[in-house]
Amino acid sequence: MQGIRTIRCNLSRFAILARTHLNLSHFEPTLFANPTVERTLSSKISIALFSFSTSRPETPITPKNLKGPEECSSDNEDNGSDMDNDDDDVRGLNLIDDGLIQDAKTIVSILQESSDNRVEMKNKIEQCVVKVSQDLVLEVLSRVRNDWEASFTFFLWASRQPGYAHSVREYHSMISILGKMRKFDTAWALIDEMRGVKTGVSLVTPQTLLIMIRKYCAVHDVGRAINTFYAYKRFKFDMEIDEFQSLLSALCRYKNVQDAEQLMYCNKAVFPLNLKSFNIVLNGWCNLIGSPREAERVWRDMSKRGIRFDVVSYASMLSCYSKAGSLYRVLRLYKRMQQMGIEPDRKVYNAVIHALAKGRLVNEAFNLMKTMEEKGVVPTIVTYNSLIKPLCRAKKVDEAKDVFDDMLKRSISPTIRTYHAFFRILRTGEEVFALLEKMRKMGCQPINDTYIMLIRKFCRWRQLENVFKLWDEMKENGISPDRSSYIVLIHGLFLNGELDAAHKYYTEMKERQLLPEPKIDEMLQTWLSNKQMAESQTTESRTNELDCSQSCEQTRDIPKRSHERNFLRLAETRKVVRERGFSLWEP
Repeated sequence: MQGIRTIRCNLSRFAILARTHLNLSHFEPTLFANPTVERTLSSKISIALFSFSTSRPETPITPKNLKGPEECSSDNEDNGSDMDNDDDDVRGLNLIDDGLIQDAKTIVSILQESSDNRVEMKNKIEQCVVKVSQDLVLEVLSRVRNDWEASFTFFLWASRQPGYAHSVREYHSMISILGKMRKFDTAWALIDEMRGVKTGVSLVTPQTLLIMIRKYCAVHDVGRAINTFYAYKRFKFDMEIDEFQSLLSALCRYKNVQDAEQLMYCNKAVFPLNLKSFNIVLNGWCNLIGSPREAERVWRDMSKRGIRFDVVSYASMLSCYSKAGSLYRVLRLYKRMQQMGIEPDRKVYNAVIHALAKGRLVNEAFNLMKTMEEKGVVPTIVTYNSLIKPLCRAKKVDEAKDVFDDMLKRSISPTIRTYHAFFRILRTGEEVFALLEKMRKMGCQPINDTYIMLIRKFCRWRQLENVFKLWDEMKENGISPDRSSYIVLIHGLFLNGELDAAHKYYTEMKERQLLPEPKIDEMLQTWLSNKQMAESQTTESRTNELDCSQSCEQTRDIPKRSHERNFLRLAETRKVVRERGFSLWEP
């Protein structure tokens, strides 16, 4: 208990700071001990069966250091992070059963066709006669994970089917989807349902709360991430050093590295500073932020505190210097590590190989790969990608292809990152679609980031026909466009002058309740106001032209009648003058 009090004392400033930005519509995890709140949350699930508005609109939070998908991808995949991929909890199972695959396609088709009409979607899914299983639920959720309402509709429908009950994994998949879409109220309601208030059997695990911690970290809501860490105690889970380090890893994973470092120092009395905690923070500065200066500062502090560096520490620093293109520092640190008697592991070799290839020392990189094999460290796809990526960036296509062929000879299958490296150097649409076809034949399916990269490329080339072809293909392959996909598409259309189409897709994006993009919103609002103003001016101009034409006709008639009147008056005047004997002086 003393340890918990110390944590609360040290972290109070984080929680207070975070609460100033909190939306009161969220349910705090620390409130779960309250029976009233439990009943409220349970009732939310029942209401959700008939309504989609279980969560109020979230407060928009702009992520720090927001970059496009191409910019976010690191040069070295193997960054030493022990965190899973963001969508790991929503992965499909690569089904082999043709019946299950067909059932999954049927349900996904219903959900996608009715995406604009939620009532119709609910009615159609209710009439579906497929047999529900855990594999089917996981597969469908993985395919529609970017549409939380469609996912939740299917999830609730599946839970009511006879002979089926959600397991921990299905709950985790749905909670991950809701958290990604910032529907935290509904996610906590599902967690409350998992507690088994009615059944007496709880499905909640530490991994459940870790998913929520990660989702809060993803939107940089450090306060709620910490509060969820406190919830371990309420759920009667351990709050030891391992759980604390999982919190640090989640914070660093989403670039909240400064918060993680402060948290680590503030809690040194409860969770003593050790090598693993420092390595987590060091890896954050090295591979997530990519700041050699901050990484060196943490490195020096580790040295001052007498913490001995291990191979993980060196791998992080080498990767940081490698990404920064500092070959001299990489080789110097690599030599120092050898002098310290620390045997390099695969991550260290990958970082040095990447630095050599990036420095155009390809032969040296190959020689180091041979040395690596001689030491019993088998190269992996990450090792080959460390060679292929810099070669592609340096436009050494033939050499990159040679590395690719050597990789295939070793029966090492390329990953999506391998193909992304080649996609970046292609220059024609024919080449792009040819590589897409080759990629599929080799068993590697394009992902959302693939389509985002290629849509951006075609927009730059002003090939809008290929842009829409890819967009349709993405949906046909069961990949639901996410927020990043819409933003890239809308930006590309806007810059190509397709403003009406850009506005259409932005409206579609907001209808799917994806978080709006302020810059796009500002651009389109400016365009709309200018368009309305132009239309108003055009209408007014046409009205004026009509009025003017009528006025001109009247104006032409007026001088004619006036001239006739004046002529008659002048004639009468002259007659009178002559009759009276006056002379008429005309100027």
